Amino acid sequence: MLLSDFASFGVVSASAAGHDGPVTYTKGGCEGIASYPPSEDYNSGKAAIGTGPYKFVSFVSGDRITLARFDDYWGEKPHWEEIVIRPITNDGARVAALLAGDVDIIEKPPVQDLETLRAEDGVDVVQGASSRVIYLHFDHQGEPSPGIGGTDGKNPLKDVRVRKAISLAIDRPLIVDRIMGGLAVPARQLVPDFMRGVDPEIGLEEANLEEAKKLLAEAGYPDGFTLVLGTPNDRYINDSKIAQAVAQMLTRAGIKTDVDAMTKSVFFSRRNKYEFSLYLAGWGASGAGMASPLRALVASQNKDKGLGGTNRGRYSNPVLDAEIETALATVEPEAHDAALRRASKIVVDDVAILPLHYEVTPWALRKGLTITPRADQHTVLTTVRPVD
Repeated sequence: MLLSDFASFGVVSASAAGHDGPVTYTKGGCEGIASYPPSEDYNSGKAAIGTGPYKFVSFVSGDRITLARFDDYWGEKPHWEEIVIRPITNDGARVAALLAGDVDIIEKPPVQDLETLRAEDGVDVVQGASSRVIYLHFDHQGEPSPGIGGTDGKNPLKDVRVRKAISLAIDRPLIVDRIMGGLAVPARQLVPDFMRGVDPEIGLEEANLEEAKKLLAEAGYPDGFTLVLGTPNDRYINDSKIAQAVAQMLTRAGIKTDVDAMTKSVFFSRRNKYEFSLYLAGWGASGAGMASPLRALVASQNKDKGLGGTNRGRYSNPVLDAEIETALATVEPEAHDAALRRASKIVVDDVAILPLHYEVTPWALRKGLTITPRADQHTVLTTVRPVD
């Protein structure tokens, strides 16, 4: 997956650190470079480097970044003479800036405002499928597990029947329709079907409340248990609203669920400390396709092999690990993809992690402009152009 990974690496040259000699690349980092320039040098442009179609002009913290066209660019001539990027973190203010003509394009317009924006004479909305899956991650190891009550200290999430019951209790299409306003696609696997490694034989699962209750009873929880679902409230599209919907569905199945929502900075800090028995998060797959979430989210934690880095559920399955490592070491495309498909089936059958949906990303633009949507959800302003 090396070439695929290179596409997402950020590169800082050794010469930017004032180093002109050879550099040795080791597992621990780059040897021979004592230090890199401070942030102020990058912010001022003194240390800015690049090979792109625009040149750095200025950066004002919290206000704007200004770029100018580089006429000697090696590729297609950039369309715009100047690009100004403004951070507007408030949803309402971002929409208002577009409607007032202060900006030409905004990313992440709120779902509830999309119909209003589509009805505006001077505005167009462009949207595209993304590779980001929104999922639920189980605590597969802790006992007792934080946030679980009514089980005499046992962790019911370690039982595959309980995990299957949770999956059956959740109506994914309803969440897509009511919460996401159609800006999502129901998910069963960790990447959408336009990416490599998807098993076409694995279909979507229909919600079945009675079957969910039956499985809970078989697992020894006929009266259910209590559960706290952790979630960010400012990281993904409607993240806390999705969590509330999931909580209501699980409660109907007998698992009385409360939601603990917080800012993303607090959430990820707590998640990394294993403070949730069940949490909602998202993963945007790279060009590696299914290999991207498999090696990060469900491979057994193994720092030496670079596996399981975001496996905060501590799921571990030697059979799955073997398939993932086979895929990562196989260059021949068909054999590589076959290993990924086998791994995906293991994840689905064991409910190692629970995909909910893939996000669909919207942008709102001034009438007469368009943008090329990207699966990685990045707003690449060189793709913003007048409509032909």
